[in-house]
Amino acid sequence: MLRSLRRRLCPDLAIDLGTANTRVAVEGRGIVIDEPSVVALAGGSRKVLGRGTAVGKLARQMLGRTPDSITAVKPLHDGVITDHTLCEAMLGYFLRKAATSRAGLRPRVLVSVPGSITPVEKRAVFNCVERAGAGEVFLVPEPFAAALGAGLPIGEPLASLVCDIGAGTTDVSVFSLGAAVASHSVRIGGDEFDAAIAESLQEEFSLKIGLPTAEQLKRDIGSAAPLDQELTAEVRGRDTASGVPRKAIITSEQVRAALKKPLHDILNCLKTVLEQCDPELVADLVDRGLILSGGSSQLRGLDQYLSDELNIPVRIDRQPTLTVVRGTALCLDHLADWRHSLEGVHDAA
Repeated sequence: MLRSLRRRLCPDLAIDLGTANTRVAVEGRGIVIDEPSVVALAGGSRKVLGRGTAVGKLARQMLGRTPDSITAVKPLHDGVITDHTLCEAMLGYFLRKAATSRAGLRPRVLVSVPGSITPVEKRAVFNCVERAGAGEVFLVPEPFAAALGAGLPIGEPLASLVCDIGAGTTDVSVFSLGAAVASHSVRIGGDEFDAAIAESLQEEFSLKIGLPTAEQLKRDIGSAAPLDQELTAEVRGRDTASGVPRKAIITSEQVRAALKKPLHDILNCLKTVLEQCDPELVADLVDRGLILSGGSSQLRGLDQYLSDELNIPVRIDRQPTLTVVRGTALCLDHLADWRHSLEGVHDAA
């Protein structure tokens, strides 16, 4: 009865704290926040604009377009917190927006984190989330959350392979009997894709573009495998020689060539995990295959590229951007069952 009363007064939260987007699910209500992990500051200060409300979608619109009086900042990089103060301000805004706490109670919060996170980086997450308004805090490994969110039968004596490709990191794990049998993580994701495209255009076309433009180009014509009908797009940027604005026509083949290295690094991450597995588990994957999650898994032809290279079936989860937060929320609903797979503040001490 007390648990039911607390749930009504202060439901627990599941947070996918991502490099590109932060998503919050409220116990009993589902996903209520899905906004960019961006904060806008008054120039030369640490003060968040709009009395602390220039966060998320509003701040994202300012990236690369701000005057000297405004600075748009991402407080996370490669899946970890790089600016504790701003991350705390951002999370505080999102928790207030979720409006879950009543009667002075502080919600219990589960936060998904990359597999490559260090003990120091874990401590930073605990501190930021607690100072933002959380009570008890638990960390959920992203591949574990992704496997739950994708509905994989990780409790069965069968191999379940998941690859979560976010903006800052790629996490790969094989699960069997409720635990990770093999895991590997690399700090490569959508941001690396964007940087590779921008660098390629500067080298090949002497055209300098911003990362938001590179991201849009990736979405419009980017691919990991050859397309049935190759695409083209017009790109505007600054000529590196003359310094004046210029346009160029870019093809999907050129973008694919730019993405070759980061894609190869992700492929090697997957191969590393498969090499760690027993032959019996690898044999399961011949039929069961790999499931992809994360926003960057939506790159055209990525499933085909990985399937051809690994010789196993590959599919992309439904709504892959929400897989991790769905899994974190599911873990929250069955916390007693999965508590052994989580890390609390006392475990990290």
